Amino acid sequence: MNIGLIFLALAYVLSQFYRAFLAVLTDVLGADLGATPDSLATASGLWFLSFAAMQIPVGWALDTHGPRRTSSVLLLLGGAGGAAIFAMASTPMHINIAMFLIGIGCAPVLMASFFLFARMYPAAMFATLGALMIGVGSLGNLAGSVPLTMAVELFGWRETLWVLAGATVLIAAGIWFAVGDPPVAQSDEKGSVLDLFKIPALWLIFPLMLVYYAPAGAMRGLWIGPYVQDVFGGDAGIASLWMGIAMIIGTFTYGPLDRMFGTRKWVALIGNGLACLFCLLLGLGVAQGYWSAVILFAAAGFFGVSFPLLMAHGRAFVPAHLAGRGVTLMNLFGIGGVGIWQVISGRMHASLSPTASNVADPYHAIFLFFAGMLAIGVFIYAFSEDRVD
Repeated sequence: MNIGLIFLALAYVLSQFYRAFLAVLTDVLGADLGATPDSLATASGLWFLSFAAMQIPVGWALDTHGPRRTSSVLLLLGGAGGAAIFAMASTPMHINIAMFLIGIGCAPVLMASFFLFARMYPAAMFATLGALMIGVGSLGNLAGSVPLTMAVELFGWRETLWVLAGATVLIAAGIWFAVGDPPVAQSDEKGSVLDLFKIPALWLIFPLMLVYYAPAGAMRGLWIGPYVQDVFGGDAGIASLWMGIAMIIGTFTYGPLDRMFGTRKWVALIGNGLACLFCLLLGLGVAQGYWSAVILFAAAGFFGVSFPLLMAHGRAFVPAHLAGRGVTLMNLFGIGGVGIWQVISGRMHASLSPTASNVADPYHAIFLFFAGMLAIGVFIYAFSEDRVD
């Protein structure tokens, strides 16, 4: 199982890379293919939406066929296939198709790991193990910043994508041969994802799951690069790198806090409240220089990665025989929210830019939008039932 988890971690490194790398490629894709920040926002949103749409079938497949076949086959066909299409792209539409397929390929990777954690390890360790997996996988977030910029400058973006496609094939093969499926959960109860909607406690967690990652994911994956370039003339790669580092540190920090403080709800509530605050500060234009903006982005990223804690909170209400469906349903809200808000943010930028008196104004409107959505999610979550294992 250890070797299998290593391959799943490598696959998650790829997943994190694929969800964030467009922020660094904005200029070269614009020059070569005529892609605009708005069209790339749509492409990035399609990654999240296809990823989210796959969560229900992935949950069924995890419970029915296990994580080995589910994750390896989808990663090979969707991930490697999408990367190959990206490498051959000649129009922004090809980028849309590629990102849609890559989202499908990445959809089962993290959930396969969480399924194994839920079925094979003590429940009290779920958040910590999840944070460890996400923290390691977030190296892909870093790879999608300065290292990607260097690779593109040295080899070209098409060549870099071909290398990524080949790496995806190798990792998918490693998962096929190394991951072991846990025993099928024995239960007299039968169920489907619809049974999860009958659990009242989850309904107060879903809204925050829908919005919690939208600011960090969308800003790191798309808006931080154009913002620091357009507003301050700064380096997009460096800004993305520091925000990525902050998100990794934040993930590792969130992991053990439920066991340290004996609560999941209040750690997540306070953390997301602070993420909302830093989004608000960005939206109000408090940053007056490149580095002050980077600090605010990094702070929003640090507090905006409560995923393992929220997943552990929701999983605590899910019966064992629905573990796969439970973690993927939670992930559906988390990733689907980013896709929805990212597409909306792209439309906002496209509509506001032509009439904006200041180049920063469309970006500030987007950040205020993120802050508002997060505030609503935090307010609803405040009424949720706390539960620790």
